[in-house]
Amino acid sequence: MFGSPPPGGLFSVSGRRAKKPYAEENVSKLLPRLEEKPVKPPRYISIYRPSVKCEVEKNKAQWKTMGPAKVAVPSPKNFLQKHAKEPKLPARKKEQDPKKLPELSVPRRTDRPVMGIQSKKNFINTNAIAVITGLPKKPQPIYVDRRQGDKYLLETSGLLPKYIKKKDYGVIPKYVTRRNEERERAQKEYETSILEDLRKKAMKRLTDEERKTLLQGLKKNWEEVYHEFQGLPVEMNTIPKRINKEKLEIQMKQLEHDIDVIEKHKVIYIANE
Repeated sequence: MFGSPPPGGLFSVSGRRAKKPYAEENVSKLLPRLEEKPVKPPRYISIYRPSVKCEVEKNKAQWKTMGPAKVAVPSPKNFLQKHAKEPKLPARKKEQDPKKLPELSVPRRTDRPVMGIQSKKNFINTNAIAVITGLPKKPQPIYVDRRQGDKYLLETSGLLPKYIKKKDYGVIPKYVTRRNEERERAQKEYETSILEDLRKKAMKRLTDEERKTLLQGLKKNWEEVYHEFQGLPVEMNTIPKRINKEKLEIQMKQLEHDIDVIEKHKVIYIANE
């Protein structure tokens, strides 16, 4: 059997190794070839680049991220000394001479008044003219608590009715008027709400047509329940059957009671819900 030839060489049909064919010689392959470098296409530049660059330069704040362009270098002579940052007290004032007395606002005992100054003003005539032309002094109102008691000022005693002469005397204050109006408004709203509730809860009389319609509906419901009751099995051997039977009996009793009440009373009132 012929299988696939093993790797590593060429074999003929007989199984012998075949000779490799010689490569074709060409003089042009001996000459060195110049490598052609691929030409890169020009880089894309947006047409809006100048306008964007101008706008960025316009909105850029100077010294925003890189700090000031030139910073003054501190002098080596101004180095930090000991206690330089501690608060300094103000300079102490010179102490006054304890022997020197403070200046007084009254003249001293040794001071002498200025002599020789005279005035030509006639004080007697001036005082007489002021008294003649001046208005008489009104006596101050007083009161006495008893016959031989002390005198007290009447104005500060509270006995003088001076408050009744005010412009706003007897006028109701604005806050009292506003409070009364709010109270009246609240009372009216409360009465209105009460009347509205009473009107909603008022009794309504059924008409004859409504009474007949109601009676016919109750009888129809009773017939339906009775028909369902007649369809029950005779033997009640399970709990659900018993519960269903009791339920139908209760419904029939309630319908019979309602029909009896409506047939007895011709005038019926119902409450508005």
